[in-house]
Amino acid sequence: MEKRKVDVAIIGAGTAGMGAYRAARKHTDNVVMIEGGPYGTTCARVGCMPSKLLIAAADSAHHLQKAPMFGVHAGEIHIDGKAVLARVRKERDRFVNFVVEAVEGFPEAHRIRGHARFLSPHRMVVGDNLEVEAGRVVIATGSRPNIPGFLKDAEDRLVVSDDVFEWEDLPQSVAVFGPGIIGLELGQALSRLGVRVRMFGVSGGVGPLQEDTIRKCALASFNEEFALDADSDVQSVERTDEGVRIRFADQDRGDTTETFDYLLAATGRRPNVDGLDIQNADIAQDDRGSPLFDPYTLQCGDSHIFIAGDANNDTPLLHEAADEGRIAGDNAGRYPDVRAGLRRVPLGIVFTDPQIATVGMTLKEVEERCKGSYAVGKLSFEGQGRSRVIGANRGLLHLYGERGSGLFLGAEMFGPAAEHIGHLLAWAAQKRMTVSEMLEMPFYHPVIEEGLRTALRDLNRNLDIGPRPVEQCLDCGPGG
Repeated sequence: MEKRKVDVAIIGAGTAGMGAYRAARKHTDNVVMIEGGPYGTTCARVGCMPSKLLIAAADSAHHLQKAPMFGVHAGEIHIDGKAVLARVRKERDRFVNFVVEAVEGFPEAHRIRGHARFLSPHRMVVGDNLEVEAGRVVIATGSRPNIPGFLKDAEDRLVVSDDVFEWEDLPQSVAVFGPGIIGLELGQALSRLGVRVRMFGVSGGVGPLQEDTIRKCALASFNEEFALDADSDVQSVERTDEGVRIRFADQDRGDTTETFDYLLAATGRRPNVDGLDIQNADIAQDDRGSPLFDPYTLQCGDSHIFIAGDANNDTPLLHEAADEGRIAGDNAGRYPDVRAGLRRVPLGIVFTDPQIATVGMTLKEVEERCKGSYAVGKLSFEGQGRSRVIGANRGLLHLYGERGSGLFLGAEMFGPAAEHIGHLLAWAAQKRMTVSEMLEMPFYHPVIEEGLRTALRDLNRNLDIGPRPVEQCLDCGPGG
């Protein structure tokens, strides 16, 4: 068996792995990156980019369908499923190629193909013919879809999000299990493209939303487009000649049976650490077998092993994976001089319509920090000027601030332009701005962001800092 000795070994060539590789190389050139699967990040191949391509097609169809409210009539709408998915794959492959080119631009001697398994804390076997001894290790193996056992009764009609983008044509119907981020985005997109969709959830959850009033608002909005039971009672899943037969309790019809072409399991993802023989690495693990680590250094205990990206099952978002990869790679390179890296204010966005955004602390975290000494500023987009102009006046925005300091702490939103408002709020939280300071920023008229100003004024008043907001204030313009 061939043997290699390196300073740093990085397991995984995704977003976190590539970030770790670049950071580690600033300290040593004796580094390898090991990849057992295809190059191309989860985001590019089966995540962020292909899903947004499908959503873009769905949004286009939806704009045509809602055009009559503006007095615009486009005639009969025809959705060519084959053309929709062909564009998704074509553009997806383009994004993947960018990533592949980047990885293949690394020195060939630094790239190892094969599945890695720990033999001991410093030794790994890759495939059948190579043993790597590493001074430090970064685990960046990503994640994969998690499928509950009873859904497997759908047999060959069971699909995960990865499979959707390989369809040659759109099906007639899909049952979606899991109204999380992936389920909501794909489920709504498929529905808007003419697919009959029914979504099943458990425990009442809707995406990342935690506030009950906002969750109920979102649930009602989604149910205007497709059936979504966030706390469903499913009795059976069965593969039949016609497709997948699902028996469930419907709130209005009682025991109900419906058949779908496919069952889409959007039931979360699990970290790819179970195939690493992690027990041989001599690091502490949680009750699910995932390594315990410091979120600021990404170090596992006080060991020479670091874990970054989806593999640590902490915050499975591309920008977080990139940050974690840099921190882990830098610390692996400079070990034992381990340093805390910059962790940015939490920012999450769900590309549904209306969109969902979560920023900074959740309301529960605010309650724990402030011990009741906080306030909430609220806005309904129903009457917000620009939102009504474009026919997108649905949703709620809640902002959280700390009494005494006036600091802006976080927000939860279901509404129009959440991807943009979420960024503004994340920047404000990152700079530790007070609510009063945020109100000093410019707001143009008429824009959706004027709704943010309304919520900030409400929060400032509830913090006993600012005056009571003026009804129909003139400086806001009509509907501001």
